[in-house]
Amino acid sequence: MPAVRRKVALVIGFLATALPRAASAQEAASDPFAAARQQLVETRIETAGVKNPEVLRVMRETPRHEFIPEAMRARAYYDMSLPIGDAQTISSPFIVAWMTETIDPQPTDRVLEIGTGSGYQAAVLSPLVQDVYTIEIVPTLGERAKRTLERLNYDNVQVRVGDGFLGWPEAAPFDKIIVTCSPENIPQPLVDQLREGGKMLIPVGERFQQTLYLKTKVDGKLVGVPLQPTLFVPMTGRAEAARQRQPDPANPFLVNGDFEAAFPQDGSVPPGAVPGWYYERQTTLVRGDAFEGEQFVRFSNDTPELAANLMQGLPLDGRVVTSIRLSGAMRTENVKPGGFSDSLPAIILSLFDEQRRQIDMVVLGPFQGTRPWRTSSRLVRVPPQSREAVVRIGLFGATGTADFDQIRIETVR
Repeated sequence: MPAVRRKVALVIGFLATALPRAASAQEAASDPFAAARQQLVETRIETAGVKNPEVLRVMRETPRHEFIPEAMRARAYYDMSLPIGDAQTISSPFIVAWMTETIDPQPTDRVLEIGTGSGYQAAVLSPLVQDVYTIEIVPTLGERAKRTLERLNYDNVQVRVGDGFLGWPEAAPFDKIIVTCSPENIPQPLVDQLREGGKMLIPVGERFQQTLYLKTKVDGKLVGVPLQPTLFVPMTGRAEAARQRQPDPANPFLVNGDFEAAFPQDGSVPPGAVPGWYYERQTTLVRGDAFEGEQFVRFSNDTPELAANLMQGLPLDGRVVTSIRLSGAMRTENVKPGGFSDSLPAIILSLFDEQRRQIDMVVLGPFQGTRPWRTSSRLVRVPPQSREAVVRIGLFGATGTADFDQIRIETVR
């Protein structure tokens, strides 16, 4: 595998490994991506907990490569988000599969999707439900998605360019609403357009601190519980500009980098989650024997290349912040590389430009074997085009146990 592609896989930590079966010559000729989709489902979606057989079938069949820019197609079946232009991204396949399963799609459902993006989520929903109505606020994306869905004969998908938070009133009521961009609060028009007893899956919260909720409409009001912390692209336009709490890219910091934060009492963080962090896999919050303080996070994995990680996004404007220090403490026990020599625990910082394209990556580590608590740090020069950053910690496909504590980003003035 080329070094550049392998580095991308290390950053995301979700690269699929050797094919579970060989594709026949006939299958490869008719659909050269079929084996990659099969591999993706078996190694990244099923193992992460998606069980609905119809959802898994559709994930094997939906041509994700058709919904991303041609330059990105080599990464189409990695379990990672990818930039699609206009500062938007296509969600990772696992997230799409998990969200689809979570709303329990039925053949008679009429589903409203807010945040069309590439059209991939709508394409996954299409074979599972009666009708899909999907709205995209960015005209170029919405028009491109419409053309792609029409070309691929997703005839039960209707696409509209407009403000998704206003919904699609003339097509209401909807049995399910799935929101793939994050408002600060649930828009009332979406509540009004959801039928009684219907379900809404929506990420809500601050720009870089969101939680996915599954809500059910009961007596005209939404009731439900948080499912998991997450990070979704925000809506553009008035809804985003009107946020009461805006990110501060001139003062980057990690939330709960010492893992000491108490669980909020307002139900905004699901039980068992690590406050401030998201997309957790095989993660345990441990009390006692920390490097500093009372708590730390532990990742344990017995299956090579199976995901075990946490991540957190934050604003970081390279025009204002020219240097930062990335640091953290790590302890390992019986850690061995996974399917690749660099599938090892690390602290990884990725920097992104305003189009959410990765422009730089910094790695503390990787580490292996058995070693006591030890700190690592590095001074990072921030490129002026940087606008956001993502920090990832975990085993990244390795086996064994890795503990992390005191993960920090500090501005160097």
